[in-house]
Amino acid sequence: MRLLRAVARLRARARAEAGTESTGLSLSQVTILARVINEGPQTAAELAQAEHVSQQAIAQNLTVLKAQKLVRVKPDPNDRRKGLIEATPAGHRLRDSVVNARAGWLARAIASVVARDERATLKAALDLLERLADAEVTGSQ
Repeated sequence: MRLLRAVARLRARARAEAGTESTGLSLSQVTILARVINEGPQTAAELAQAEHVSQQAIAQNLTVLKAQKLVRVKPDPNDRRKGLIEATPAGHRLRDSVVNARAGWLARAIASVVARDERATLKAALDLLERLADAEVTGSQ
């Protein structure tokens, strides 16, 4: 539980330091925008599946992102009945601003809190956390 609390606190602090709240967007909306930018245009159904949420939840989030002109819908060249969600230049600028602010805060925090001789320990902890995040476990123990 301590690990989960620490990770949650770190994420919340990174969001706050990045100014995510000042964008007027929810974490889900920022995450969807980042996914579209990082992985390329996707259908709403693909976004819902990737985010593990309902298509209704995606539709609500996309309504906000479209209204702020951060994403737009273009026809799917493979199936004209479908629309692909893509980021606009304004969406790219917003995501870059959030990412740069978050990375800058984290670099400053590491520089001020993590001693040079602890950096290898931090890297090892990151490797472990990534393995935990990818763990495929079943049942209770």
